Amino acid sequence: MANLKKVLAGSLSLCLAASMFTACGNSDSSSATDAKGGTTSKAGDGTGINNSTDRVNTAELHGVDSSEDSKKTLTIYCWNTEFKSRLDKYYPQGTSNELTYNKLADGSKEIATINGVKLNWVQVENEGNAYQTKLDEALKGQQDSTEKVDMFLMEADYALKYANGDVALSIQDLGITDDDMSQMYQYTKDVATDTKTGELKGVSWQATPGLFLYNTKIAEDVLGTSDPEKVQEAVKDWDTFTATAQKMADKGYKMVSGFDDTYRCFSNNMSSPWVTDNKITVDPQIKAWADQTKEYTDKGYNNKTSLWDDAWAAGQKIDGGVFGYFFSTWGIPFTLLPNTVDEEIKADGSNAKEGNGGYGLWKACSGPQAYYWGGTWICVYPKTDNAKEAGQFIYSMTCDADAMQKYVDKHSDFVNNKGVMNATVEAGTNSNPRLGGQDQFAVLFDTADKIDMSIATQYDATINSELQTAIKDYCQGTTSSEEDCLNAFLDSLATKLTDVTVE
Repeated sequence: MANLKKVLAGSLSLCLAASMFTACGNSDSSSATDAKGGTTSKAGDGTGINNSTDRVNTAELHGVDSSEDSKKTLTIYCWNTEFKSRLDKYYPQGTSNELTYNKLADGSKEIATINGVKLNWVQVENEGNAYQTKLDEALKGQQDSTEKVDMFLMEADYALKYANGDVALSIQDLGITDDDMSQMYQYTKDVATDTKTGELKGVSWQATPGLFLYNTKIAEDVLGTSDPEKVQEAVKDWDTFTATAQKMADKGYKMVSGFDDTYRCFSNNMSSPWVTDNKITVDPQIKAWADQTKEYTDKGYNNKTSLWDDAWAAGQKIDGGVFGYFFSTWGIPFTLLPNTVDEEIKADGSNAKEGNGGYGLWKACSGPQAYYWGGTWICVYPKTDNAKEAGQFIYSMTCDADAMQKYVDKHSDFVNNKGVMNATVEAGTNSNPRLGGQDQFAVLFDTADKIDMSIATQYDATINSELQTAIKDYCQGTTSSEEDCLNAFLDSLATKLTDVTVE
C-alpha cells in the first residue's frame, strides 16, 4: 500500500501516500479613515465608490440585450435570507440613497427599490449542490437571456470555483479601493482571490473565527468547573483534549458528537495546499485528523454521528450527553440555539431565557487550534446592468465602519473589520445571553488574526467532502481496511473531478 498512487492525466495529477490512514484599486479613495480604522462614507456621497451613472451597453457585452425591466432590476442569487435581512435593516438611508419599502405581514419591512432600481432576490435552498447548480445554469445562460444576473453569493468551500473564472468582477473595478478594505481580515480576502490573476473577486461582511462551545453542566460534573479559562486549560491542545475525552468517557459522556466535528480545526491549519505542482499531497494535519477520528470512534469518544443529522443535533440538548461542539459565530444563533431550547424562541424573545432547555447553559473557549468555519462572500457578475448599485451594496455592507458597528451591537456577530472588532472588545460591553452572558468576542478576537487560508485551492470542497465520507465509511466498517478506504477516496475523486482523468 505504501507505493499506491493514482496518476491523473490532463490538468491534474494525483499522488497519495497510503500512510495517510495509518490509524484510521486606484489611489484616489473616496472614503475617509475613522477612529476605528474603518472607513465611512464621504460627505454628500453615501457610497464611497465611483458614482458614474453610465449604464453598461449590454448588447455589445453579452449577446442578447437586457430587457428594460432587467436594466432597472438588481437580481441577486442567494440561498437564504441572511444577507437580505441585514440589508433591509442596516442599509444606510439618506445621502444619495433613495429607498422605498414593502411592508411584510409580520410588520417588518423590506427594501423594494434603491434609487429606483428594484431588488429581485432569487433564493435557492442550499441542499446538496442545488444552489450552485441553479447559479451555474443562470450564469451559463447569460448570453441568450434578456434577464441578467447582477450579484450572487458564495461560500468559502467553493469560492475559488467562481473567483478563478470569468463570472465575478474584480472588486476594485467597482471603485472600492484597497484603503476601503484595509480593515478586512486577510483570510477573508485570500478565500476569494483569483489565484491566476491576483484579483479580489468577492468580499464578506463577516469574519467567522471558530471556538469550542461546551455544555456547562457536563463541565461542572467532569472538570469541577465551567469557567471558560479553566475549561480552556482542559482543551488547550490535542493531547490535552484527548486526555479530557477519556475523562468524559469515564463519566458516560461523549467529547464530541461525530466523525466530522473536529475536521475544520485540522484542515484550516494545513501548511501546504491540497494541490501543489499538479499533485494532491496529504498534509500532516489531515493524517492527524484521520488518526484521531478512528481513535475517537474506537474508544467511544464520539457518538458516531455526521454533521447536521438528527443524532448530531440531539447532542446539543443540555441533557444530550455531548460535551462540546466546534462552531464559528453563526453557529450560536443559527444552530446551537434552536437545537438546545425546548420551546422555539418567540418573535418577541419572551422565552429566550434560562429555563428554556439549554438556553444560556453553554459557554465558549478557543479550543486546541485557531480555525474558521463558513461565511458568505458577495460577488458581482462582470456584465451586470447595475454596477453602481452593486458597488453601493458592497461598500455599505463590508466597508462602512459605522454600519458594521451598529450590526455588531445589535446581533453579536463578528464583522469583517478589525477596527470595529477591536473597539467592541475594548468597550467590554458585549454580553451574549445565549452563552450565559459571556462575551464571545473576547475569545474570538485573537483567533481571527491567526487564520491563514492562503493555501486554498479550487478543489478543496470536493476533496474535503470525499475524504470525510471515506473516513466515515472506514470508521463504521463499510470499508474493511485502510487500503480499501484509500482506494474508495481516490476513486471518488476520479468521479467528482470531472476535468481530470484517473489512470
